[in-house]
Amino acid sequence: MDLPDELELPLRCGEPYWYWLGGRPATDFVNTLRERWWRRVETLVTPTDLTCWLERAELLAPGSGARPSVRRLRETRALRESIDAAVVALIAGDAVDPGALATIDGWLPAAATRQTLDGGADGRPVLASSAPADPLEHALGVLALDAARMIGTGQRSRVRICASDTCSARFYDRSPTSARLWCSMRGCGNVAKARRHRARTRA
Repeated sequence: MDLPDELELPLRCGEPYWYWLGGRPATDFVNTLRERWWRRVETLVTPTDLTCWLERAELLAPGSGARPSVRRLRETRALRESIDAAVVALIAGDAVDPGALATIDGWLPAAATRQTLDGGADGRPVLASSAPADPLEHALGVLALDAARMIGTGQRSRVRICASDTCSARFYDRSPTSARLWCSMRGCGNVAKARRHRARTRA
């Protein structure tokens, strides 16, 4: 889906330009770099953008106390680009770059949580997951785990890139027939239908 041509770049804040058409966290995450086919518009602009995006994706609880940094933002972008490299290679039928896989794999331990057994208010034990020491790192680990499940299992057959020439959205096809072409029928799908209609009318 296009961004306005007159958009002032680089963005100061990316939040107004996030979209949630990817079908799962990993593809929504990759789509935070918009217009990969043209201007490559970065929407994870600041460390605050990072925590806000993770909260909107329901990977980080509001008020978690996460403390983003410029270094963590750079690491996050590197994870995102590694996931995208894997997606592009899989769709093309190529081998995935080992470095990209290593980057994703390196985040997987952060997805783990420690189980604790505590006495409940009524005296009965309660098994629960302890809060992660670093909520931001844990959220990124969960994101990497979603990507690993997507590209490292049979789920990889449903990974797509929007068929529009002017869209670079990545998405996970959850349609029953696994034949979805567009990131959104309301957006790119309708534009493609209108173009075909105009072409038939001219013919």
